This record gives sequence, C-alpha cells and structure tokens, in this order.
Amino acid sequence: MTKGQAAAGLALPPLPDDLRRQEAHAPVVEGEPVIAILARERQALDRANARQVRTIQFYDDLTRKYGTRR
Repeated sequence: MTKGQAAAGLALPPLPDDLRRQEAHAPVVEGEPVIAILARERQALDRANARQVRTIQFYDDLTRKYGTRR
C-alpha cells in the first residue's frame, strides 16, 4: 500500500448481516424420532454451508474490486 492509498481512507462496504449470523442446532424434542432430528440438523448445516459460500463470494468480490496485497 502506498502513502496515497492509506491517506485515501478506502471505505469497504459493510458485511451483510446474514453473514454474521450463527446457525443454531436443531432442537431435540423428547419422543421425536431420531431421523427427524437428524434431518433438521442437516438442514441447519446446509444453511450454514450456504452462508459460508456467500461469505467467500463477498470477500472474492471485494478482492476483485480493490485488489489484494500480500
């Protein structure tokens, strides 16, 4: 980063709120079949994985727009 870039004060866009959210485990209801609980847990995992993909896409968009320095 050059002195001019630092002085420019680049303002990055805010991280979408959805990408900050934590996914809760599926609730366990006494007497409910284990397969139903497992199915809900897998749905929660799918949502968490989809959120991770959106986070990566958000970051990749930033690096394409502003570049990276290593």
